[in-house]
Amino acid sequence: MPKKVWLLVIGMFINVMGNSFLWPLNTIYMHDYLGKSLSVAGLVLMANAGAGVVGNLLGGYLFDRFGGYRSIIGGILISIIALVGLVFRHDWYPYVTFLTLLGFSGGIVFPSMYAMVGTVWPEGGRKAFNSIYLAQNVGVAIGPALAGFVAVASIDYIFSANLVFYVLFFFIAFFGYKKLEIAPDRHTNVIREKKKIKHKAPFYALLIVTSGYLLTWLIYSQWSTTISTHALSLGVTLTEYSFLWTLNGLLIVAGQPLISPIIKRLEHKLKAQIIIGIVIFLISFIVVSFAGSFKMFVVSMIIVTFGEMFAWPAIPTLASKLAPKGRDGFYQGIVNSTATIGRMLGPFAGGVLVDLYGMQVMLFILTALVSIAIIPTLLYDRPLKKAGYEPENHS
Repeated sequence: MPKKVWLLVIGMFINVMGNSFLWPLNTIYMHDYLGKSLSVAGLVLMANAGAGVVGNLLGGYLFDRFGGYRSIIGGILISIIALVGLVFRHDWYPYVTFLTLLGFSGGIVFPSMYAMVGTVWPEGGRKAFNSIYLAQNVGVAIGPALAGFVAVASIDYIFSANLVFYVLFFFIAFFGYKKLEIAPDRHTNVIREKKKIKHKAPFYALLIVTSGYLLTWLIYSQWSTTISTHALSLGVTLTEYSFLWTLNGLLIVAGQPLISPIIKRLEHKLKAQIIIGIVIFLISFIVVSFAGSFKMFVVSMIIVTFGEMFAWPAIPTLASKLAPKGRDGFYQGIVNSTATIGRMLGPFAGGVLVDLYGMQVMLFILTALVSIAIIPTLLYDRPLKKAGYEPENHS
């Protein structure tokens, strides 16, 4: 990879490692330390993700208007302000306020990072986006493991740890990203997309496939919300639960050689990659529905991780293939926003289902939703066929 890409990869790694001190423990902190119900915790996480959607749109606008450097620096500074607030005040109302602000600032940073990697290494294609994806997951592998040890000493320290990593990310971005060349004409965003969509078939295809993507994110978000409190209620310790996320990140990196032969064989069959991933998701939620010990949660996490490895990198790759010239950023923005909406709705929906019907019913309902996610993946290329596109050129 070019050195410019390595700078972005390192920045994303530091960013996510800091974030992963906080996000796996949010529901646990609100439920076990602040005494709030899972429904209320879900509402707070919905506000966090909703602010992320707004930040996502604004981040795209700032990227096009001022460039990636300024948009990322701006997002980081807002995050630092929020984290300073959390260090000193993390009782209920300040916690909700600052967590929502963190969702907004993170929404600015993430799409800008993806846009930058696509413009500084356009010839990288899937490799460019996959490098950022892997950086995220290495951060996820290390962050929660460290967070588990920090939380054992005092859960209050996780806010300070997150702040330290964001300050480090700020210096990397401040000194490293200013000279990165950006080609603004390669990207657009939802706010500035004023022209009528001429290529309707690819756009409709993207909307169909991302509806299934939204469902998978809605379901996957339970791992850091309802499933976390369920695991602790069964005797899983905070350190053990944090290890599950370490395992997730390590598997995504270490498991690449295991899945690469299959990915190579299905290189031009993105639909098959996504369906394989969703089926594996389905199996993982059947396992977690019957989990009664830490070992079973480990098994389920291993399974869901392989599902993630097949399905999720294929979605932005598909969006890139579907995107007409000059609309790649717009299409990627839809993908990012869809995932964020799934993370927004998931915690609240899961929390309400648990409070009303219990954990088992919630898990069975979500398992059914995973199977439904297969349908839009099977059907997304129908608009392409009707419009006379060659499906293999897109999937």
